[in-house]
Amino acid sequence: MSSPLANRLSQYQTKGITCRPIASGRLVRVVGLTLEAIGCRAPVGSLCIVETLNGDLEAEVVGFSGEILYLMPSEQLLGVMPGAKVTPVLHDNGLPVGPELLGRVIDGVGNPLDGLGDIFTEKRASFTSPAINPLSRKPIKEPLDVGIKAINGLLSVGKGQRIGLFAGSGVGKSVTLGMMTRGTTAQVVVVGLIGERGREVKEFIDEILGEEGRKRAVVIAAPADTSPLMRLKGCQTALAIAEYFRDQGLDVLLLMDSLTRFAQAQREIALSVGEPPATKGYPPSVFAKLPALVERAGNGSGDQGSITAFFTVLTEGDDLQDPIADASRAILDGHIVLSREMADAGHYPAIDVERSVSRVMPAIVDDEHMLMSKAVRQILSICRKNQDLVSIGAYKPGTDPTIDQAFSFKPKLDAYLQQEMKEAVPYAMCVNMLRSTLGG
Repeated sequence: MSSPLANRLSQYQTKGITCRPIASGRLVRVVGLTLEAIGCRAPVGSLCIVETLNGDLEAEVVGFSGEILYLMPSEQLLGVMPGAKVTPVLHDNGLPVGPELLGRVIDGVGNPLDGLGDIFTEKRASFTSPAINPLSRKPIKEPLDVGIKAINGLLSVGKGQRIGLFAGSGVGKSVTLGMMTRGTTAQVVVVGLIGERGREVKEFIDEILGEEGRKRAVVIAAPADTSPLMRLKGCQTALAIAEYFRDQGLDVLLLMDSLTRFAQAQREIALSVGEPPATKGYPPSVFAKLPALVERAGNGSGDQGSITAFFTVLTEGDDLQDPIADASRAILDGHIVLSREMADAGHYPAIDVERSVSRVMPAIVDDEHMLMSKAVRQILSICRKNQDLVSIGAYKPGTDPTIDQAFSFKPKLDAYLQQEMKEAVPYAMCVNMLRSTLGG
């Protein structure tokens, strides 16, 4: 009769993963979600198999102190016993990557979740990748159509840009991402649903993404009830898959929801192994891993394609000075802010154009388009500053021609900036509609 470890190794071999066990140790302590093992030697990042009453449990080495290895399980801690056998496994694991992933839904380490069978690919990729020489990247010179008028017209995004989508809970982040998947001209869409509610994952796939959207998309789902290690791996998996398609010369749209959950997962792991908290409970390693993740997106070199990435950032209490939001703004090529006030008023997508910026827009649009964008910002700013005076009747029409003109344009701009969830407007049409809205 074969052992559970032998069965697990056999499963790896079936998936094309070369691995071999090395000297085993034993479990001596469980602290929170962290397992402590002695008697075995393994490098940080390697896989360990822990024997439990409920079968084998996979865990990853996340740190060590002297002879003690700190392990973070990828599954729930059930049936763990004192002195349980811990076997490090040297493996050439990696992630299955290839066109076979299109239309599939996978978990944080590449296992299928959609019930459509195992995924077999010719290539496997590492969860992490070396940094790209910044001088070898192609410059961002061409806009990417995302199908949303407010973004195409006023916050144009370039192929290879990394941009943040900042919003509180329940303001429409997921719906906005779904609109992009249907309206974009990118050849491949990679969606990372990290730390979301399980209900939202199925809803996003069935209702927001839709059957047509799934054909050219890969969805990575690591819901809130998964371990912090699985959520962390989910983000790395999304980037690895996007990098594969970029290296094939394709334009990829990466939608990561959310960067905040990635930071929180790293915080849970770092604190559990004894790293001291620094900024509002976040240890220093969080702020080191954020740019390492974000910088993997962007343009490739030579004949490679591009990864245009939208990272959603959850602003707790709608506070844009949250540590993660503040750190993200500094490393991204722009940010789009979703306003709760606009969402409460039924204005969707609730994009606050005044507080949003695309740092590469001047390099990818012509002078006329740039002037129209500036004009809209000025109109919206004037209306916002004088809205209270107009509402209470303190301002009399004819007093200031600039204010009168701004408020005459406001209804047209509001109509332009609103869009139905399943409506996709091509880039050129967005620009023409903006020109018509401003009267040429």
